[in-house]
Amino acid sequence: MHRTRTTALLVTAFATAVTVTGTACAAPAPVAAGPLTHAHTAGRVTKAGQYTWPGVYFEGRFRGTGVGIVLNDPANDYDVQVDGTTTATLVTPGSTTYRVEGLEDGEHRVRVVKRTESPWQAGEFGGFVAAAGGKVLPKPGARTRQIEFIGDSLTAGYGNMSAGRDCSATGGVARNTNTDLSFGALTARALDADYQVNAFSGLGVVRNYDGHTPGTSYRTYYDRALLNVEGDVWRNPGTWRPEVVVVGLGTNDFSTPVKPGEPWTSDSLVTEYKAAYQGFLGKLRARYGPATTIVVGVPEATGTFADAARQVVRDSGDPGVRYWNYADPALDRLGCDWHFSARDHRVIAARLGDYLAGLRLRW
Repeated sequence: MHRTRTTALLVTAFATAVTVTGTACAAPAPVAAGPLTHAHTAGRVTKAGQYTWPGVYFEGRFRGTGVGIVLNDPANDYDVQVDGTTTATLVTPGSTTYRVEGLEDGEHRVRVVKRTESPWQAGEFGGFVAAAGGKVLPKPGARTRQIEFIGDSLTAGYGNMSAGRDCSATGGVARNTNTDLSFGALTARALDADYQVNAFSGLGVVRNYDGHTPGTSYRTYYDRALLNVEGDVWRNPGTWRPEVVVVGLGTNDFSTPVKPGEPWTSDSLVTEYKAAYQGFLGKLRARYGPATTIVVGVPEATGTFADAARQVVRDSGDPGVRYWNYADPALDRLGCDWHFSARDHRVIAARLGDYLAGLRLRW
């Protein structure tokens, strides 16, 4: 396997000349195929193949001995998987066609997934291209089940691949993050569900970590496909109708004390948090309808955050909104900066799978 460079970001399909009633007809002009023509994704991806949320994945099928993956992204890391096995990790690949070669001639599946967060810059997927003598096949079908994960760094898998809480000497947070091994991604794959991980580190419902970027919150960005484009709105193609939405917001609202100059007291922050969270859950209900189960997840056994989130669920009056407290003394938080480790994410995924099974969802 090796990388080759390309400036092309679209796969161009050329129609061949045909003969009708003995008369040769000229081939039509080349038609540019969109990057998603032969790639399945459930993520918030534009028609041009751009995206910013972590964990976005693209899946394809091909026949032959290899395949090319067209990317344009100097900011993120990706895993490449062929037939269910990770074959490469691409670190900030830039504008490239990464080629997988030397496979046994036959039909294969390919998956490329964005490991990292990049709210400041969009990545771009240009499609799959066949190796010489091969062919890109129609894309895999969408899965029947769909789950959406909404949250902050704990949901994104921030620093989950680190061997310790200080990851500054091993590449920092970016090199030690893999959203594809976050509890959300693990849970969804165990349930054979398509999923979105719409997570943004450092943001809360009304207050961000340590009070940074006042006047913004997670709610500022939730509707966007491209987080770096102010006012952008993701256009749901009509195929995204999750049966379950798991929301985990509040760690950043309450994990640091309110500082002088911030517009809250400890009490008023709780009041505003609960009101805003209620409104956000109402927005999800209006968007996805009464059949969607909304799970409000809390990683703290007790405290202001846990109490406030519990009250939000209780006061919602919505039987489809559930409270899930997944605090566990077995969690070691050995990821970067006291975040969940890869082991923690596996533990949480197993607990979430059991919790969802107990809800007896009709999906």
